[in-house]
Amino acid sequence: MSIALASRKSRGILVLWLMEVLLLVAAVAAAAWLRFMGDSEGYGLFLSQDALSRSIIFSMFITVSMVAFGLYQVHVRHNRMEFVIRLLLSFVFGGIALLVFYYLLPRAYIGRGVLAMALLIGFVGIGLLRLAAQRLLRTDVFRRRILVLGAGENADLINNRMRRRSDRASFVVVGFLPVRGQPVHVQQNLLLKTDFSLSEIAEWLQVYEIVIAPDERRGGLPMEEMLKCAQRGITITDLSTFFEREAGMVKLDIADPSWLAFSGGFDHSVPRRLNKRFFDLAAAGTLLLMAWPVMLLVAACIALESRGPILYRQTRVGENGHHFELIKFRSMRTDAESDGVARWASRGDDRTTRVGRLIRLVRLDELPQLFNILKGDMSFVGPRPERPPFVDLLAQEVRYYNVRHCVKPGLTGWAQLRYPYGASVQDAEEKLTFDLFYVKNHGLVFDLMILLQTVEIVLFHRGSR
Repeated sequence: MSIALASRKSRGILVLWLMEVLLLVAAVAAAAWLRFMGDSEGYGLFLSQDALSRSIIFSMFITVSMVAFGLYQVHVRHNRMEFVIRLLLSFVFGGIALLVFYYLLPRAYIGRGVLAMALLIGFVGIGLLRLAAQRLLRTDVFRRRILVLGAGENADLINNRMRRRSDRASFVVVGFLPVRGQPVHVQQNLLLKTDFSLSEIAEWLQVYEIVIAPDERRGGLPMEEMLKCAQRGITITDLSTFFEREAGMVKLDIADPSWLAFSGGFDHSVPRRLNKRFFDLAAAGTLLLMAWPVMLLVAACIALESRGPILYRQTRVGENGHHFELIKFRSMRTDAESDGVARWASRGDDRTTRVGRLIRLVRLDELPQLFNILKGDMSFVGPRPERPPFVDLLAQEVRYYNVRHCVKPGLTGWAQLRYPYGASVQDAEEKLTFDLFYVKNHGLVFDLMILLQTVEIVLFHRGSR
């Protein structure tokens, strides 16, 4: 039964791909019609030059680019902003690849005007098609059916942390199956009360995936039944992996060291280091070229408002625990920490100057960190660097805190997108769930996504103090 469900998912992706290929072929036809409107001779010449093959080549390049940007993955959930960004990047990179291909094979070229209009029509058309498909797939029939093995505190985290409909856009929980001898915390109406075996329940409920979420694993898991389910094509997933995939976080209280060690990720290969460094240099250099007039204006305002240095240097903890000097525009009074005690910034902090409040609101105080990136102390994307006193405190209070130091700190990061400014141990613990997700799953596409979404953070002032 579950094998049939799995194949149904694959067929659904195949059908979607075929529909989008046809839509892109139609986009080229529509673009050619618009381009040669009133020029029947030019339009006839375009059609006579193997227009169908050239349209199929166009659609193949764009859909392959969409595959590269994760738009045909069954188990990956994107919110609307993430989808638009991924789709935009797919068309940009697909268009660039097409230009290279046309240079190598000029006969396949469809013309500059037709190409530009086909990209625009295709982008809008696929966006509307995906929106329609998303509305259709919101029904439970099209979502993955999840059975949770366990009904204790760990299992109840799914109800507590993933309550919203948007959190469950890709799955529906058919029930929680209590583990014998373990306490029950899940609401009674969500429990599966039956004497049937796990494999029988899974087949009866047409389960696609079983999430293993007991409070105690030793001697409490029906391993033979789980093996039967796996043999029938049912996916067996650990609760930590489930949270990582569906919520984009690593839950500290359920992730054990063995899971962190064996679950993959933490890519430090030479290609990854090279493409990350190239990305850092390109992003920081481009932003510096665009922002230098603003930086001069900010420096002048700081100098006019109060005496003291324009730039503020502060020791932070970087990759592998090494210290470096972080550079910022000074946004506080020169006596802000005259007693030598490190403090987190608070909302409405009275230590900030008038110019400081403004530049902190729109994150202009952080622009000098571009020089830290060019120097190699920081990356453009990564966990935000903390001060040594805070790191010493948090490493004692928060589990796995030092794991975030296995990559370079960043000017922006996944935690900055998902959680507001942190000014306490509890905030740091919550942000760490997202930082750990980043250090496990970082990659060039993910960095691009974070960089583009940071614009929203700056425009709407989320997380600034």
